[in-house]
Amino acid sequence: MNPLLQSNPLPLFSKIQPEHIEPAIRELIAGVKTAVEQVVGQADGFTWSTLVSPIEQAQERLSEAFSPVGHMKAVIDSPALRDAYNACLPLLSELGTWLGQHQALYQAYKALASSAEFDDLSTAQQKVIRDAVRDFELAGVGLQGTDRKRYGEIRARLSDLSSGFSDALLDASQAWSKHITDGAELAGIPETALGMMQGLAEAKGLEGYLVTLDAPVMMAVMSFAERRELRAEVHKAWSTRASDQGPNAGQFDNSERIDETLALRHEMAQLLGFDSYAELSLATKMANETDQVLGFLQDLADKAKPFAEQEVATLKAFARDQGQPELAAWDYGYYSERLKEQTFEIDQEALRPWFPLPKVLQGLFAVTGGLFDFTVSQVEPADLWHPEASFWQIQRAGQPVGYFYLDLYAREGKRGGAWMDVCRSRWQEGDTLHLPVAYLTCNFSRPVGQQPALLTHDEVVTLFHEFGHGLHHMMTAQDTLAVSGIAGVPWDAVELPSQFLENWCYASEGLALMSGHYETGQALPQAELDKLIAARSFQAGMQTLRQVEFALFDFQLHAHYDPINPTPFMQVLQGVRDRVAVVPAPDYGRFPCSFGHIFAGGYAAGYYSYKWAEVLSADAFSRFEEEGIMNPATGQAFRAAILERGGSEDPMTLFVEFRGREPQVDALLRHNGLAA
Repeated sequence: MNPLLQSNPLPLFSKIQPEHIEPAIRELIAGVKTAVEQVVGQADGFTWSTLVSPIEQAQERLSEAFSPVGHMKAVIDSPALRDAYNACLPLLSELGTWLGQHQALYQAYKALASSAEFDDLSTAQQKVIRDAVRDFELAGVGLQGTDRKRYGEIRARLSDLSSGFSDALLDASQAWSKHITDGAELAGIPETALGMMQGLAEAKGLEGYLVTLDAPVMMAVMSFAERRELRAEVHKAWSTRASDQGPNAGQFDNSERIDETLALRHEMAQLLGFDSYAELSLATKMANETDQVLGFLQDLADKAKPFAEQEVATLKAFARDQGQPELAAWDYGYYSERLKEQTFEIDQEALRPWFPLPKVLQGLFAVTGGLFDFTVSQVEPADLWHPEASFWQIQRAGQPVGYFYLDLYAREGKRGGAWMDVCRSRWQEGDTLHLPVAYLTCNFSRPVGQQPALLTHDEVVTLFHEFGHGLHHMMTAQDTLAVSGIAGVPWDAVELPSQFLENWCYASEGLALMSGHYETGQALPQAELDKLIAARSFQAGMQTLRQVEFALFDFQLHAHYDPINPTPFMQVLQGVRDRVAVVPAPDYGRFPCSFGHIFAGGYAAGYYSYKWAEVLSADAFSRFEEEGIMNPATGQAFRAAILERGGSEDPMTLFVEFRGREPQVDALLRHNGLAA
């Protein structure tokens, strides 16, 4: 039997083959359509149990089947898997359009919203119905004739473009490498990274080292390689991926995909009655208006820029003292790392032995378990997609509340970056409670020999960030699929728990739990803890401007698009840089061609969400600063107001419930050393 059609609480990764995928998805899509037609065809009035539940359950069966397919494509990509995945995208897009424009279904939800039963439903159920009516209208339910047909075509094409963008970026990233046999050319690069490069070479049957565009390798070169020529070469390969420039110019170019995506998004927004795609994006977010977002970002830039300019001046003076009179783009990471080492006497690579992955995980579970009242344990055996993956459960009072998969090492065929994704959601089916399951994925350097994987502090922060997303999904107390976990949470609020959890990586109480020398078990010395905490605000102005640059580029691209005479995307980027950037970018750079967040992810006209949620997370953490970093009562208040409630209520309402007031920017500026 097709493993994607079997009713299992967890995916059967070892049994899923490319040939299973499209037939299963077609059958499950047909099941969703049948459920809809049965529901809207009933003679009696609509209730929650006769309208919402059967449709949600049919959609969840489809989601549970496609989730492992998308995950496997991201972590063990192959041509056959990619083809099978891509064959399903137009089918799913067509279903989304069919559902969103189903007049009878729309009228059924409106009837339920205005019925006597609506007042007896829970707050969460009422929100599900109101959101559904809104989403019908945003999906073009009011469109007729050629407009309706065109909307469906746009959705399908945007799905293809997104997948194509992601595929081209992965292919471009893996197409470039540099084989080095003379170790002297890699002077300055830490042993951990050298070991990884040796492993990459061995996997290709080569002697020596292989420099690739895997993020840990790229970062090691840019931060530590003494040979300026090598840094310049890697920088050019990285910043021109999937573009018309660089070593593989034109071979995987995403430029035309970007142009077509922007045109189609704008056309879609106008079909739905919005002036721009940015306006359409904000219809489901915390922020209300485009000017509010642009003002928020410009205000942050104005506050950060004086600090950033001073940081650049300091860095240039330091580089001159080191014999480098002018800084190019490929010098900033290297000299910043040297300056950080000198200023704080801190060396990220030298600290790796104090952050072995097993100890970091132990600390992660101790911090979060103590705050939110749960325990974590590994589950074996488990059906996994790769030997390096693992499976874990979260329990409270001896009862499981959620599960998660970990896949933490970089490898060929795996998408770069770090992310949390939904495998299964929490929901109630009759007497059966389905528990949530998450995927947590990173790209760390793997163990070398008998030595465990050793993380930099930055990688520790990344792990905490993704686990924060995971907790938002797994700690939910909602039994209704549309608001369970991160479902129904506005995009500019979804980063709150993840960025919030990062704070413990800079708190001495948290650092003490997650660090210990991998050979001796010796705790990270207090002096080193103090340095890490002090270094948190190092170049915070430059880092803030970099994120604001990305966010402004994204938002202006979508807010000010002119369909008659579209401004080239590189020109939009240059305009933003002219206003906020303090670090030069070479003419060959084509950052947008690898900006997967907005062209192959969910952040289009929403990348500002990272900074928006950072304000929320810093202010939420400030309550812990007031009441105790490890205070379980405060932790359980956060769990009850934020983690357990998911998308069941307006996020501002939930934030005020936890904090006692609306968010303030002061804590973020203070944490980043940007307060006057």
